[in-house]
Amino acid sequence: MQWNRFASWILLGLITTNVWTAVAIAEEPSKEANEKSEDGLTDSFVTTEHSITIEGEAIDYKATAGRLVIQTDKLDPKAEVFFVAYTKPVDDVTKRPLTFCFNGGPGSSSVWLHLGMLGPKIIRFPDDASFLQPPYHLDENHQSLLDVTDLVFIDPVSTGYSRPAEDVNKSDFHGYNEDIRSVGQFIHDYTTMFERWLSPKVILGESYGGLRVAGLSGHLRDHYRMELNGAVVISGAINFQTLRFSPGNDLPNVCFLPTYTATAWFHKQLDDELQSLPLEKVVQRAETFAYRQYAPALLKGTAIGKKERQKVAKELAKLTGLSEEYVLASNLKVSMQRFGKELLRDEQRTVGRFDGRYVSIDRDSAGETPEFDASGAAIFGPFTACLNDYMRRDLNYKDRRVYEILTGNVHPWSYRPFEGRYVDASETLRGAMTANPSLKLFVACGYYDLATPHFAMEYTLDHLGLSQDRRDNVTVKHYEGGHMMYVHGPSLEKLREDLVKFYGDATGVE
Repeated sequence: MQWNRFASWILLGLITTNVWTAVAIAEEPSKEANEKSEDGLTDSFVTTEHSITIEGEAIDYKATAGRLVIQTDKLDPKAEVFFVAYTKPVDDVTKRPLTFCFNGGPGSSSVWLHLGMLGPKIIRFPDDASFLQPPYHLDENHQSLLDVTDLVFIDPVSTGYSRPAEDVNKSDFHGYNEDIRSVGQFIHDYTTMFERWLSPKVILGESYGGLRVAGLSGHLRDHYRMELNGAVVISGAINFQTLRFSPGNDLPNVCFLPTYTATAWFHKQLDDELQSLPLEKVVQRAETFAYRQYAPALLKGTAIGKKERQKVAKELAKLTGLSEEYVLASNLKVSMQRFGKELLRDEQRTVGRFDGRYVSIDRDSAGETPEFDASGAAIFGPFTACLNDYMRRDLNYKDRRVYEILTGNVHPWSYRPFEGRYVDASETLRGAMTANPSLKLFVACGYYDLATPHFAMEYTLDHLGLSQDRRDNVTVKHYEGGHMMYVHGPSLEKLREDLVKFYGDATGVE
């Protein structure tokens, strides 16, 4: 299938709990928050109170769901941005970190991080990548970070319940720069309204949210002089050249190879030698081959000698579980979509894009690419159902409009700053980390992520150009899951453990 059709999909982008009766409390808004704009838009929040136990500690917290209106300097409304915030009452907020969370797309709400990884409620998926049966339900999230940080989940304009103001052109929000400005303004306005300027601050984004994290790291500093303690990227996309399969760009072939190997290993499609290795070892072997032999071979193009071509094809077939004939017929280049269709073709199955562990069935096995993403089919429905129920039943937030889980309403999306080149916010991230020696970066990657593979992110980080002392501020961790590695229970447990340590280092708060 064509890249444009998939662009928004690959870059999408705790605890036994005792919940108090979640009675809605009409939060007493400030006079400032009460002032309505001429078209009737006003900040509107609903607050409920809850309690949860994490790591043996009972934590009381407030959940605030609602719309914050971002405005021009003339106080004309630009948009209403929907958010859900979880805050723990403390005597000194300067000792309580604050994390702003968002997913990607572009066009994605924050539901995935909200109900899959960070929030106090979670959807539990089978660890064997089998499909959940409806109706679905939420459990208490024993891996939430509420014991470590307050959490604010942001739905960028046109996602979730966020919408442009009347008579404001939606294109003012639907683009790289436009998105950075609007999300950045929300972060500024929330921080100001809720008096959190002196709290340690972290931004956390998944998928296209990685590009947003990179952009915001510079924008918040340059525009608002807001310094961050930490930036967290989950299955992120920062440099699109590592992801976009196209003639003349060999980089994705190199970057995706180790994930092909991991996926083939999971489905037991490798030979006995490789299949007997632990996942980390077999992936390491693919990475070594990718840099030392595969990349140099691709660099030669059609000038490669017949003997070398045959040798590379043989090892490539061995590491992908594909036939040597298929690899040669593909000129040593197998796109992700082709791999997803070919790996289990003999079994009449396709593998998922967000998570290569998931499989599904096409109408026939003769096509070149899968009809749909098997992992998306397994994941989207449960998140949608649980989010809509949770908003009304637990958070007491009611809105007649559709909560846009993942929408195409943000298109066309403008990448104007990158015209004539690949989208790449690496330099912005490098600049922010260089200017602020306290800014620490945590990157989480899933071995089975065929949307934003781990080797692509490692390539991006290796080419940031950071000095060694700044590179010491970067932490990279790998997990036995896919794009949403947190739907795999053991990976979620490890992810929480790694993030707790990271927050201690980044914020200085124990």
